[in-house]
Order: sequence, then C-alpha cells, then structure tokens
Amino acid sequence: MSKKYRVGILGATGTVGQRFIQLLADHPQFEIACLAASDRSAGKAFVEACPWKLATPMPEKVKEIMVQPIEPPLDCDLVFSSLPSNVARQTEEAFARAGYPVISNSSSFRMDEDVPLLIPEINHDHLGLLEVQKLKRGFNKGFIVTNPNCAVISFAPPLAAMHEKFGVESVIIATYQAISGAGYPGVASLDITDNVMPYIAGEEPKVEIEAQKILGKFTGQEIEKADFIVSAQCFRVNVIDGHTVSARVKLRETSTLEEVTEAITNYPRLDLQSSPENFMVVREEPDRPQPRMDRDTGKGMTITVGRLFPDNIFDYRFVSLSHNTIRGAAGAAVLNAELLISKGLI
Repeated sequence: MSKKYRVGILGATGTVGQRFIQLLADHPQFEIACLAASDRSAGKAFVEACPWKLATPMPEKVKEIMVQPIEPPLDCDLVFSSLPSNVARQTEEAFARAGYPVISNSSSFRMDEDVPLLIPEINHDHLGLLEVQKLKRGFNKGFIVTNPNCAVISFAPPLAAMHEKFGVESVIIATYQAISGAGYPGVASLDITDNVMPYIAGEEPKVEIEAQKILGKFTGQEIEKADFIVSAQCFRVNVIDGHTVSARVKLRETSTLEEVTEAITNYPRLDLQSSPENFMVVREEPDRPQPRMDRDTGKGMTITVGRLFPDNIFDYRFVSLSHNTIRGAAGAAVLNAELLISKGLI
C-alpha cells in the first residue's frame, strides 16, 4: 500500500476550502489531518464552524476535526491553501519557511519569478524553479507552488496547443465567470440576478499576464515568458459554476482548422490520480460548450472547447469552458500535489 500524505487545508471553511475537502476525502494518496481557518472559526469543530454549501454532504471524517489557527505548526506533511490574497502572502511564506510544501490556489505568489505557476499537463518542467526558490528565500524543506487564475485555466490549455504547433502572436479574451468564483456569499443577488456585471476587480491584469508565464520556457534559472500579447475583458454572469471564455487568436504560422483541432484534441495528458481521461475535448455542436452541460466533464477536470473555426479578423476563434472551483481551483492544486509526489519533490 502506498504512503498516504497527511494534509492541512488553510481557509478550510471557504468555497474552495470545502471543495478541497470534497476532493481529498477519499483520495488514495492523501488524508485530511488538519483544518485551519480564521479566528472566528478556530477552536470549533469543523461541523460547527463551516456553513457547508456543496451539493454532496460534508464528509463524516472531517466533522469533528477541531479548526486551528492559520499559522504553523500544523501536524501534517503538506498544506493546501485557499486563503484570500490579503492574508495568503505572509501566511504561505511562513508555512514554507517552517518546512511545509505549500500548494496554493491564492494569487499572491503567482507572478513571483521564483514560484512555479503550474498547469501540470503544460509546464511541469517549471518545477525546476523550486531549487532557485529555496536558494533565493532560504527555505529548507518547504516551498511554494501555485495554480493559475480560474479563468486562465479555461483558455491556457487550447492556447498552449496552438502555441506549441503554430506560435501564438496575440489573443483577445472575454471571460464569462461564474458567481462561485467570488466565494461565499460572493456577489449580492440583487446585483447579479437578471444582470451581467462587466467588471471583476483585479481580474483582467491576471488574465492578461498569467498565460505568458505558464506558456513560457524554463531556462534553468528563470521563466522566459511567452512573447504573445493578451487583451482581456472579464464579466461576472449569473451561473453558479463554470467559467466560459471567448477567444480570438492570431497565429505566427499558417494552419488549417483540422490541424488546430488535432493539436488541441491530441495534446498529451498526464497519468496522475486526478488526471481526466481527456485533458481537452473539442465539441462540434454549434451550441457547446455550456456550463450546465459541460462543466462536470472528466469529473470537472476536463477543458471543453467548442465554436472553433476561422476568424474574420484574427486566424481562429474558440469558446472554452472549465469548472472554476475544480479544475480552476481545488482540483488544480490537488493535481499539482500529485505531480510533486510523482517527481519525488514531496
């Protein structure tokens, strides 16, 4: 029987923290050992501290775990972080400095030059940055690994497939982001009902710069960012789960629609516990993807692409969709942890 790693979850009572618990409750490589949250929850049994909002029941095994403060030490082998960005930077660095591998869903460290920003199928070689990180920051056993913004995960995979085969020169993005991406209680119902909100604070800069790092090259000491331009507009829409992205892409090399479709469909998958059978699928129906119908593909870990055809101004356009709290958040971090184990880094 393979070793089970004891994990702590920082921000365990929040939307993404609950999704971590759901995904890890029966995971063959991990067992939930510690739950940590803010001062108002610390000292309570998790069942008392957490207003559980997922459709599946709260796992019995976590109900009586006492919630601890979000500070080291915790009795675990690694920590998953779903902390809000205003507290994540200081807290995650404290855990890494104390010797814990920190697998973070927070935005705080994503663009730091020595921190891997991972989508494992695309840029697992960026884990080479961890040696640079440890030397630069004076970490011993601890380190920090991050996953991207939940909207970026929707379009970076098909973009990676195009960039690898044909080179991407520029991209125009419009995101239509689910209300669960704002956490709980999130957006006021009177604001989002019968409405589309054309602004998400701080979102557009993240969408515009993170893909360049993910699709960049690791030189042995740093990430040489991809040299394409992204222009983004981000909208909040009245959908519970599932971020939809509309993209228009200008390529450096000529390609046929069949070649682009093949590049996306045949992009290599990984053989990790949480890896879906298909990393990406291309739907040919004119009305797909749709959040309600496609967000749970591959247990929420598959990227669904559709509406792929030549563009009148750029070269190609497509619509892509991912489950924002699974592939876009907790599931992405769990996959990162599985990758770290497979590489012998945990």
